[in-house]
Amino acid sequence: MRRLRRSESLRALVRETSIEPGDLIYPLFICPGEGVRREIGSMPGVFNVSVDEAVRQAEVAASLGVGGLLLFGLPESKDERGSGAWAEDGIVQQGLRALKQSSASQKLVLIGDVCLCEYTSHGHCGLIAKNGEEWTVQNDPTLELLGKTAVSQARAGADVVAPSDMMDGRVAAIRGALDEAGCVDTPILSYASKFASAFYGPFREAADSAPQFGDRRSYQMDGANLREAMREIDLDLAEGADMILMKPAMPYLDVVHAARQRVGVPMGAYQVSGEYSMLQAAFARGWLDRDRAILESLLGMRRAGADFIVTYFALEAARLLG
Repeated sequence: MRRLRRSESLRALVRETSIEPGDLIYPLFICPGEGVRREIGSMPGVFNVSVDEAVRQAEVAASLGVGGLLLFGLPESKDERGSGAWAEDGIVQQGLRALKQSSASQKLVLIGDVCLCEYTSHGHCGLIAKNGEEWTVQNDPTLELLGKTAVSQARAGADVVAPSDMMDGRVAAIRGALDEAGCVDTPILSYASKFASAFYGPFREAADSAPQFGDRRSYQMDGANLREAMREIDLDLAEGADMILMKPAMPYLDVVHAARQRVGVPMGAYQVSGEYSMLQAAFARGWLDRDRAILESLLGMRRAGADFIVTYFALEAARLLG
């Protein structure tokens, strides 16, 4: 076997899996203001950015050949219903309009995250109601609001909408709302397999979306369940999802691989905040070779079956690949 490993040119010739900048999606956290570029404490190198700074980031991403952006919003105010998620002047909607007017938009796929958690005062992904002494998330009443959010983002310029809430039936509700609004060509990238994971911790600082009570295990998936993940994927595709996203990535590569063996639709993996922050901590201590570890972590997701990867390393990895 060593004969084909003797030189870089030989290794490149027989390499089975590759990764390119166009396979990468860069998340952006858009906040109010102007000239804002505020680093997130638990995610070195990742920032909350105002709309004007988001446009600058998009131009950098486009120049590096990155495939697209995934937009999250930090609204000026929150309420119990999360009304900022579908407001015409919502922060993501403002960002989408500005990005669509920039030259970078011609080279980037703009994806809107469809969820309520960043916009609700209680931090949950759906409406809540009191059941006896406990507050619970209300699945069905939330679906209409997710549909309104998707339509609002599509009208503002989103090329793709990506529901991450994990309410049952949300893909069908969003597809119906999009079609009724005349957005029939807007595809849905469903977080079909999203697990209730400890690896989301830094994201909740970035998006200011930590639940104010309880947790999300009643609607996000149990990390022990591979077969259930396949059922979730089947249901979302039956409801009209065009693409699927697996989250987290590294601790769930078996799920990514199983999904790739099962379905033929385009599929992504999300290298989530905890995965990013662990690597950054190791880099800061000199425990890992930064460049090699970044690319190896992403290559593992591609090898497992991901067609594209959402990662906070997108810009850095694109530079390394270029």
